Amino acid sequence: QVQLVESGGGLVQAGGSLRLSCASSGRAFGRFRMAWFRQAPGKEREFVAAISRVGGTTSYADSMKGRFTISRDNDKDTLYLQMNSLKPEDTAVYYCAADPTLAPALATSTTPYTYWGQGTQVTVSS
Repeated sequence: QVQLVESGGGLVQAGGSLRLSCASSGRAFGRFRMAWFRQAPGKEREFVAAISRVGGTTSYADSMKGRFTISRDNDKDTLYLQMNSLKPEDTAVYYCAADPTLAPALATSTTPYTYWGQGTQVTVSS
């Protein structure tokens, strides 16, 4: 069983930055493709960013490109999301997720992500 625990959320003014972390239990972290998703009130969960097993390949939703950076440290079993130039529309609960499948491409839908954290709230004030 894999457990994912997010941290680093909070309240920030528009234009500010936050760094989210996602700590994974167990020793299988390096075998998972990882991703961040977010869900705002009344909206569906949406893809934010994904990263390959060793971090060499990343993928971002168009609205996050240039502002967000996904990274991972497999020695620390931790996933990160650096968020800069935050906007009020970035307000949401942010979730990390792990995909244990062997598909070649990074998934941008929730389907292959088997393990999920409990989420961390990010609120951006205008």
